Amino acid sequence: MTQSLPKAMITAMGSYLPQTILTNKELEKVLDTSDEWIYSRTGIRERRIATVNESTSDMAAEAAKDMLDKYNLKADDIDLLIVATVTPDMFFPSTAALVLQKLNHSKGWGFDLSGACSGFLYALSVGNAYIRSGMAKKVAVIGADKMSAITNQSDRNTRILFGDAAAAILLEPSTDYGILDEILYTDGSGKDYLYMPGGGSRNPASHETVEKKMHFIYQDGKTVFKFAVKGMEEVSEKILRKNKLKGSDLTLFIPHQANKRIIDATTERLGLLKNQVLINIDRYANTTAATIPLGICEATDKKILKPGNLLLLAAFGAGFTWGSTLIKWGMS
Repeated sequence: MTQSLPKAMITAMGSYLPQTILTNKELEKVLDTSDEWIYSRTGIRERRIATVNESTSDMAAEAAKDMLDKYNLKADDIDLLIVATVTPDMFFPSTAALVLQKLNHSKGWGFDLSGACSGFLYALSVGNAYIRSGMAKKVAVIGADKMSAITNQSDRNTRILFGDAAAAILLEPSTDYGILDEILYTDGSGKDYLYMPGGGSRNPASHETVEKKMHFIYQDGKTVFKFAVKGMEEVSEKILRKNKLKGSDLTLFIPHQANKRIIDATTERLGLLKNQVLINIDRYANTTAATIPLGICEATDKKILKPGNLLLLAAFGAGFTWGSTLIKWGMS
């Protein structure tokens, strides 16, 4: 008799939020904007901002420590660490290597994954594969980004959107609970609508790239919004249809927190009630790879999910990248 492969179940989680809170009211003082303008278009009231000396690896390590402390785990228990980020401390070594060093962990291994706002779902997929194949028993997946480091502080179109944060989850094998399905996409034709042009091999750092502000995020907001709504709606519908489910079968939907209007459009398309959707964009803004794991941490803290409940995750990001993940929850 053929033995079925194990599922990858989320068994632990932790998060880190910088102490500094930047409100819309404070942004009113330095940008041509208002609290009403920002909130009506994005759903954001405030965001967390890391200090100058606080890096992505610092935040990621704190999220990992929070997870380890909460669940009485040791760093050496982790077989593999995957860090999803677009704001690494440096090109190399990897942020994962720096996090492992901060955790005093030298027995496991790790790497970074760049999938923009879909990065956590991409990393979760890789972790799922390692668990199901038996190549790892404990995989830590961290979504961490210091978006304030690559945001033009004088650009109201981007500065209002982003925040800094990190969150971690642990995957372990289970026969009954875990990731049921996933759908992931990448379309490079979206490369010109949301990107950071400077600093890579195409436009290495120089006086010219700095003067032209090429080391900051560029976004064509209207185009990104249109594709994000379409992508999030379709990939969420597709994974439900594929698994013969309806929106009413879900206990919780945690979407990427980029814009509340995108979330609302997807929620309406799936026929979900308000109590089925986790929204925290008002408090944290868009923390890129950290939004979904932050949501998982919040849902767990609020005891929203019980064993057997269905959880849907969905994201859309630069690239374009987008995807959805369906999970049968196992933690009590």
